[in-house]
Amino acid sequence: MTQNTTPKQHPLGSGFTAASTTDDVLAGIDLAGTSVVITGGHNGLGPETTRALSKAGASITVASRNPDRAAAKLAGIERVEISRLDLLDPESIDAFVTRYLGSGRPLHLLLNNAGLMGGPLVRDARGYESQFATNHLGHFQLTLGLRPALRAAHGARVVNLTSGGHRLSGIRWDDPHFTTGYDDLGMFGYGQSKTANVLFAVELDRRWADEGIRGYAVHPGIVVGTSLGPWRAEGEARKSVMGDDAQRAMGLIDESGRPIIDPDRDRKSLRQGASTSVFASTSSLLTEIGGVYLKDNDISPLDEDPQPIDFSTEQNPPATVVPHAVDPESAQRLWELSERLLKD
Repeated sequence: MTQNTTPKQHPLGSGFTAASTTDDVLAGIDLAGTSVVITGGHNGLGPETTRALSKAGASITVASRNPDRAAAKLAGIERVEISRLDLLDPESIDAFVTRYLGSGRPLHLLLNNAGLMGGPLVRDARGYESQFATNHLGHFQLTLGLRPALRAAHGARVVNLTSGGHRLSGIRWDDPHFTTGYDDLGMFGYGQSKTANVLFAVELDRRWADEGIRGYAVHPGIVVGTSLGPWRAEGEARKSVMGDDAQRAMGLIDESGRPIIDPDRDRKSLRQGASTSVFASTSSLLTEIGGVYLKDNDISPLDEDPQPIDFSTEQNPPATVVPHAVDPESAQRLWELSERLLKD
């Protein structure tokens, strides 16, 4: 096991920018023979990530709670198969792992892409808060189960989709499932889950780098139209709280309702938003580096003096990584907590 050291949150000078797209990042890269699993590869940024990796030659298994819906959204993309996975259901996760390991294929890239953002307090069958259970714990169980296939690749990467929202909350060690303190929009629950995504990558890299498995956490930017966002219940339906007026106030859409694309202010197109996931998945610059948080197709600097922010109103919330999300002791503590929660 490698030594527990502070992640190297120093930009590489990759040559890419916030405006770079998936096609820019993958130019000249041949992924033929590369096996990929991506959760939620049909929602949000998933279709663009799936399209780009397939175009470069990868063979992709899209893990979806609704395989029929995924198949419809990904129709026409080559080398894609779809397999059922519900991240809130431990038995579904185990079944997915059994199927994949039974195929005998190595796994070169695991993209933990699926996720929830905000909304009323919802608990799974175990009583676990749903954002923590889906965004972190389900992916933790999946990744541990797929470890033999990752090891068999003799050079694999695990990429966790996180967010600048990690700045909202560290891990609530004494109450991760919010018996108290859950806010109306669910954003502190979201923030905790996004911190967990980063800490998981940090500790995975520490534990598994010697096996050739590296871990990364990625902030994609703000992409309008992905359907990810806080919501409230209206009868049996879900109603987004991010209506047009709220999105205009945050500078996300113009007066005509069109998305504002301004990558220097973190407002990105789908191809720009998915590019950092693809960069983390494929860049040779990261071959000897892991356990880091990336944004804008490079390693993020560390914001050592973060100031309080309000993601619901602030037009340009910062997304650089903060110390609580890359703290090695917290990363190890979360791993141990996650193992206990899977056993309960």
